[in-house]
Amino acid sequence: MSDVFRSLFMKIADIINLDHYAMDAAFGAACAATLDADGVLVLPEFIRPDALAAMQAEAIAGQDSAYFCAQNHSVYLTPADPAFGPDHPANRQVESSKGCICDDMVGAASPLRTLYDDVGFRDFVKRTTGETQLHAYADPLSSINIHYAGRGQELGWHFDNSSFAITLLIQKPDAGSRFEYLRDLRDADAGEMNFDGVADLLDGRVAPRVLEMEPGTLVLFRGRNSIHRVSPNESDKMRMLAVLAYNAQAGVELSESARMTFYGRLG
Repeated sequence: MSDVFRSLFMKIADIINLDHYAMDAAFGAACAATLDADGVLVLPEFIRPDALAAMQAEAIAGQDSAYFCAQNHSVYLTPADPAFGPDHPANRQVESSKGCICDDMVGAASPLRTLYDDVGFRDFVKRTTGETQLHAYADPLSSINIHYAGRGQELGWHFDNSSFAITLLIQKPDAGSRFEYLRDLRDADAGEMNFDGVADLLDGRVAPRVLEMEPGTLVLFRGRNSIHRVSPNESDKMRMLAVLAYNAQAGVELSESARMTFYGRLG
């Protein structure tokens, strides 16, 4: 499979649908305006069909090597706060369950690797997000991940620690696995956690928005202040999603405890 990748997908024009997405400064500015206005940017059919098929084949081939785990956590991804009771929004537990293969299992000839490393793609991400630099993680696991969710698996409600996330849907289940969110539910920089708003969501008094997407769709999402989840997979078809993670500073590693929790290993 790696030889096929090498012969077909070493050029970014074979991966990104450049006929539809120009990837120039004007396009980046338009995407930045959308991301700032909506908190989310959705680019359907961003990946060409042949490249998407190769990503699906790669993900299927790696599935048996994925690390599957389940964790209970608060929506703030913080330890229990003894100042509040267990039912308080700061401490209330939700569940996340998924499988993952890590960066060191994504081959040098993978179309995901070509996309991640491409200077033009990084320039587009910088223009869209307003970042001046983008760097890969310093640890060997965290830059490119492929996530799996089988029947009943989900990503529980949470806020991100990072300012933005980049995801690429590789395979969509037949039912469930909806990306749901509420924009700007807190202001983390100001220290405003909006416990009442979180409680309204968790107790069903507020309905989230649902983000529809098909395989090959690239999504940039600002999740630091917008709570979000992926609902349980309600089918036997695996949900497969690539996460492309960059840092604004060089030398950043995911903590050892986080690597053990999410990947089951340090490297």
